[in-house]
Amino acid sequence: MRTSALGFVLAFLLVGCSKNDVSRNDQPSQTATVAADNSGLNVRDRDDATKTSGDQSESEADRTITQNVRQAVVADDSVSTNGKNVKIITVDGTVTLRGPVKSEQEKTNIGAKAQQIAGVKRVDNQLEIAN
Repeated sequence: MRTSALGFVLAFLLVGCSKNDVSRNDQPSQTATVAADNSGLNVRDRDDATKTSGDQSESEADRTITQNVRQAVVADDSVSTNGKNVKIITVDGTVTLRGPVKSEQEKTNIGAKAQQIAGVKRVDNQLEIAN
C-alpha cells in the first residue's frame, strides 16, 4: 500500500514538473523571439563627451528648463511617441537633445521648442532619424 501511494506521489510530481511551458497562472509563457539589443548605443554612450541623463545639472534653473522643454514636447500632438521620449539634458543653460525621432521635420520641431524656452542659451540637437 505504501509503495502504490509513493508511486502515485512520484507520478504526480513528474507530471507537474513536465509542464515547463506554463507559468504559475496557467497562461502559456511568452518569450520574445528577438531580444532587445541596444548594446551598440550603450557602448557609444560610455564616451565621456556624450551627454546622458546622469549629466543633468541639479541646479534649479537647469531642472526647470528641462521640465519646460519636456512639457512643450509632450503637449505637441504631432510629436511621435519616440519624440516625446527623447533625452533632454540641461547643463548651464545648454540643452542637449538625444534619441530617435521619426523625421527630419520632427527633429527640427523639437529643437525649435527647446530653443523657445526661457533660460536656454544653446540647443545641442543630437536627435537621430529612426530607420
